[in-house]
Amino acid sequence: MSATVETADRTWVGPTAPERLQILRETKSIAIVGASDKPSRASYFVATYLLSSTKFTVYFVNPALKTILGQPVYPSLADLPETPDLVEVFRRHDDIPGVLEEAKAVGAKTLWLQLGSWHEQVAADAEAAGMNVVMDRCVKIEHARFHGGLHLAGFNTGVISSKRQVLS
Repeated sequence: MSATVETADRTWVGPTAPERLQILRETKSIAIVGASDKPSRASYFVATYLLSSTKFTVYFVNPALKTILGQPVYPSLADLPETPDLVEVFRRHDDIPGVLEEAKAVGAKTLWLQLGSWHEQVAADAEAAGMNVVMDRCVKIEHARFHGGLHLAGFNTGVISSKRQVLS
């Protein structure tokens, strides 16, 4: 199965917006598996948002790194100082089942697959283990949307103007 799955091939139905909001409300800690120290990577952008704009305790998991944004990086979920409530996955499609096994082993409540990640079997296995599952959604975007930082037209900049902005 490829990492990109056509919408027509998708049979799993994820949590509704109110259910995703409830997941985020119940979440106190997030482990970002596959976190990167490269500013061009989505995981780095998400990490900066979570650290600066939320009250979540954020952990980074990547066996190849020591620090990201001044925070320690752990080689695995088992090495974290606490069980994360939510495991956000920034890994290749073929690595997702292994991340699920780690998340189940440590007792995480939610497995969250980033935008573009979809794995029907992992979703079924996680739900059978009693976990919440969210796929093909971004924690940063969802949090911002539910907390006033994202509107239908995009990010809330706080600027109200009918004049088109010129970007330099």
